[in-house]
Amino acid sequence: MTDWITRHGGERHAARVEFTTPEQARRALDATVITPLVQFGILDIVGSDAERFLQGQTSAQLNLADGHFAGLTCFCSVKGRIIANAQLMRVEENHYRLLLDHSAVEPLTAHLKKFIPFYKAELKPRDDLALIGLIGKEAHAIAEVRLGFNTPAVWHQSGDSQRQLLAHPGHCPRLLACVPLEAAETLWQALVAQALPVNNSIWMLHDIQAGLAWLNGEQSDSYLPQMINWEALGGISFKKGCYTGQEVVARAHFRGQVKKRLMRGQLDNGELPFAGTHIVDDADKRLGEVISAEYDAYGKVEVLAVVTQREPEPELYLDGHRLQRLKLPYRIERVDPEQLVVDA
Repeated sequence: MTDWITRHGGERHAARVEFTTPEQARRALDATVITPLVQFGILDIVGSDAERFLQGQTSAQLNLADGHFAGLTCFCSVKGRIIANAQLMRVEENHYRLLLDHSAVEPLTAHLKKFIPFYKAELKPRDDLALIGLIGKEAHAIAEVRLGFNTPAVWHQSGDSQRQLLAHPGHCPRLLACVPLEAAETLWQALVAQALPVNNSIWMLHDIQAGLAWLNGEQSDSYLPQMINWEALGGISFKKGCYTGQEVVARAHFRGQVKKRLMRGQLDNGELPFAGTHIVDDADKRLGEVISAEYDAYGKVEVLAVVTQREPEPELYLDGHRLQRLKLPYRIERVDPEQLVVDA
């Protein structure tokens, strides 16, 4: 079936989109590029009790989601393990929207269905919306002209009830537009006049370089939020009341009981590893596993992985190749979401 992406030269392979633009990762560093973000899905929570319902389920402080701040959050099992992590925005009164890995929409919906019958709210997975990403030095200027509203600060939103624009972190400016599916082709045509089309793996690479892990459906119920550095990204409020899994998450934080952490690494050679590929030490003892991996602008593999913390740090290996540790662009320390709010 032909859709707007394939009509404009993209080849779709499940959660991947590919274009023929050469040297894509390098183009994203010195130009402006555009990509359909089919790796993400959307789940809406709508109803007069939507805020009260979410306040009891998510690590976010709901009163911060005011239509301007659109911070990170996660939903946990009673054992404190992440069912799904997401970005939370308020579309309008009594209407909240979650951006998350597309394969995590189903397990999160199933999890939340156990609690929502007690509230005047409903869950709405959205397959009628399109997500388009812009990366590069002219991203903000292009988006302002083509979408007609001011661009937001990182982890904030702008727009209206029909179209939202989000800003994500990275060493290059990154903006994500969420629009009705029927408007996607027109918007793409307007944006691609000033930006080069690239694979959505380029956006995933920039997520890795930003130390930002989006857990997929197969990784659900596997990690404490701190294991993916979620508190360092402002994704956990330690000032709010109870939510499912809160006691375990708080205990891990205040007692310092997190034995595994998200790290960033690089392989000089080797094929792209699958999520879940084991990472071992020089004695072949398993220390962790790959969360995500993509090729960078120089053909090397950049990796996010959850790895056991040891002192001194051991040498790490992945599929027989040495995994070189790279610095994360943030410190591993608690950042309260209130610290990230920028006045509108």
